[in-house]
Amino acid sequence: MSTELNPPSLAEALNTKGFTGATGFRIVSIEPGRAELALTRRDDLVQFFGHFHGGVITALADHTAGIAITSGLPKGKIGVTVEIKVNFLAPADGSELIARAKTLKMSGSIGVATIEIFTRDEKSERLCAFGTATMRAMDLPAAMVG
Repeated sequence: MSTELNPPSLAEALNTKGFTGATGFRIVSIEPGRAELALTRRDDLVQFFGHFHGGVITALADHTAGIAITSGLPKGKIGVTVEIKVNFLAPADGSELIARAKTLKMSGSIGVATIEIFTRDEKSERLCAFGTATMRAMDLPAAMVG
């Protein structure tokens, strides 16, 4: 993980709190402007066909985009979601989801990221969703600035 992350422990701190901690999102890698997160399949994360639920996929996309945008911001800032759009391309029927986000453009306090979400099993990794997210740079709460 990049030592230039805003601050280096920010992504881990965000990943352990509240909803994201409960989901089990795992940070795979972070570098300025990019992030990769993973999520292992669990029975409470699937829908009636047994595939990852669309809300879970969207939440993973949102969080990955937020970390990608935040990783390129100055210390003390965090990217928060203004808008997110996800296209579901194929069933997320693997044993794990992988989301890869990159900052497409940062202009002033607004950034746009693209996110590719893959479903993976022991045989292959397949694109199952694609998204874009718009984030606004906001000041971190004082308790999180290190």
